[in-house]
Amino acid sequence: MKLKDAIEILRPINCLMGALTVIIGLLNTRNSIPIPLFVSNFILGTLTYIFLAGSGMVINDFYDYEIDKINRPERPIPRGSISLNQAKILFFTYLSIGLLLSVLNVLIFNLNYIIVVIAAFFGFIAWVYAKWGKKSGFPGNIIVSISFSIGMVYGALLNSSTIPNYIYYFFLTAFFLLLSREIIKGGEDIEGDKKEGVKTLAIRIGTKKATSYSMISSLLAVIFFILPLFTNIINPLLFLITMSSGLIIVVFSIYLMIKSTMERKDFKRISLFLKIGALLGLLSFVFASL
Repeated sequence: MKLKDAIEILRPINCLMGALTVIIGLLNTRNSIPIPLFVSNFILGTLTYIFLAGSGMVINDFYDYEIDKINRPERPIPRGSISLNQAKILFFTYLSIGLLLSVLNVLIFNLNYIIVVIAAFFGFIAWVYAKWGKKSGFPGNIIVSISFSIGMVYGALLNSSTIPNYIYYFFLTAFFLLLSREIIKGGEDIEGDKKEGVKTLAIRIGTKKATSYSMISSLLAVIFFILPLFTNIINPLLFLITMSSGLIIVVFSIYLMIKSTMERKDFKRISLFLKIGALLGLLSFVFASL
């Protein structure tokens, strides 16, 4: 196993995108927080998320070995760059580093231990998803959506034990948008999932009905995307300006769902736009704090 393979299996871009949720929670609750504490929380909190999320990526690839030979043959394990035993070692290594960083953050700055509980929960549900959740279909989609979005709550708690309402709206926007994308991905990977007995909504109720569930989830994301404007966010004007592009992309994704012919290429396209919409949404949450 080479270092580049150990890094690649982390899916760094996904981890960094997820770590942005912690940064959002930190930035939007930074008022009255001493700069040294904020900077330390920023570094430790971000690294904690990256390593915990990375451990989840590794264990997911470990359990998805057979599926990935069909759907994602280019990934490190199915292509033979990392053995299953090496993947186990990487999982426990990344998980341990993430939890240790969380504990250090609490001990050094005398923070609430709920932070460690959330970090441990994050690591635990990543394993649950890989072991059981993915094959369960919709429950697994929920786990993934929580895993990604929970960083906002984690980041906010690093600064304060009281979480503002808009943090919850940010969380719910990301949650429903990711849930929508996970459902769509079930239609994209339907061939390999059928062979492995993965009970996605696309397989259980058909791609058309599954797309309807995804559409409802996207619509809920749109609602919660707008609600922060009615709270005391730090910069509502800048948030309004920057969130508009993300909102347009999400609405366009809903349009594509309506026009979809239920072919794999359609699901792949919708999934891409939902991912872009999610990224733009996260960036608008950052601008809301400026």
